[in-house]
Amino acid sequence: MTPPTRDRAVDVIRLAALVVVMFGHCALLLATVDSGGVRIANLIGEVPAVAPATWLAQVMPLFFLAGGAAGAYGYRPGTAWGAWVFTRAQRLFRPVFWYLAAWTAGLAAAWAVLGAKSAAGLGAESVALLWFLGVYVVTLAFVPALVRLDTGGTLAAVLAALLAAVAVTDAVRLGTGELAAGLPNFLFVWLIPIVIGVGYARGLIRPGPAAVTAAAAFAAALVLVTIGPYEVSLVVTGAERISNVSPPTLLLALHCVWMSCAFVALSGPVGRWAQRTRLWGVIAAGNAGAMTLYLWHIVAIAIAAFGLNAFGLDAYDVHAGDFIGMLLLRAAVFAVVMLVLFRLLSPLERRPLPWWDAGVTATGHRATAAGALVCVAGVVLVVMAKFGLGDPAGWTACAAFLTAASAARLFAAAPLRIRAATTLSS
Repeated sequence: MTPPTRDRAVDVIRLAALVVVMFGHCALLLATVDSGGVRIANLIGEVPAVAPATWLAQVMPLFFLAGGAAGAYGYRPGTAWGAWVFTRAQRLFRPVFWYLAAWTAGLAAAWAVLGAKSAAGLGAESVALLWFLGVYVVTLAFVPALVRLDTGGTLAAVLAALLAAVAVTDAVRLGTGELAAGLPNFLFVWLIPIVIGVGYARGLIRPGPAAVTAAAAFAAALVLVTIGPYEVSLVVTGAERISNVSPPTLLLALHCVWMSCAFVALSGPVGRWAQRTRLWGVIAAGNAGAMTLYLWHIVAIAIAAFGLNAFGLDAYDVHAGDFIGMLLLRAAVFAVVMLVLFRLLSPLERRPLPWWDAGVTATGHRATAAGALVCVAGVVLVVMAKFGLGDPAGWTACAAFLTAASAARLFAAAPLRIRAATTLSS
């Protein structure tokens, strides 16, 4: 039933990136439980030599590229900006509501059974991954403007301007030593793959030039990490002096460029490969529940890790002779647990919610307000991810997210008197 015009390469790269993220997190986590309680560590922090592998494992740019491309394919000229943004948020926020409801109940149970300290520790990590969704929603809001780009030259100019903005922001951050000075790069850096995704969907970037750009950006990233103050790792380790991710840096921006352009260069063969019927069935099913996979994979990893701990099968001591075997065992158990959670929870992602999934009928200022409130909700999600649900600030951010999303829903519907008048005139 898939339309022949669908760009299957985008679906392939979205699911492939998601699989890399899930199993990458499974490999990076070092966890055990002993008489001192739960002990958590990070593989890169314990074995810094594996940090270069993050240049392949850091695939978040591909999520943003896929979002930019899908947004460009789905945008229809004349659609009100705010209405378009809210329609995207309906699909993206729906599984988040279920996720927050489940964690609220789970943390209440943890507080009652394990005590306030344990519940706070668990809550601190419960929503960390929502930073992605918050930034993603805000960057998607630029798609209606980006689809107006009509030449490769204008696209290149936008990318150059974003890279320059990233470099200036880094200079201020490093010069002042203030981490907050780097916060604008959450927008500047993650807009880069969105721009490339839109350019790809509109045919403004061809495979040949994309390959050359990818090679140049990769070489520039190598030079930058060699002579600059940046660390090699492109993921959060907890042991880095200067994080390349929180907030993003120029090194991650160049990574976004080369990885996104590498996809454009390879998109033709990838799309043809996805024409295989059985393979496409798996890809389509995975994309239909992509948010379920993303939101719940950390929970699945925790179930696998602590379930194995009950049998004395920890992947924690990197110097142990069976460490690699324990990592592989955990990955296998995680895959099974994740499959079960996916089968149970992915239907919720596709099931419309009463009121929330009603039609978007607003126009004019009401539609604009709905779109702006979705962006506010996205920013608040990043704040909630930062503080977690183990802190009053995190719970405040959670309440603010739900309030902003609800307000956006209210504005997305035309006032009753307008709808009634429209009905009578028709």
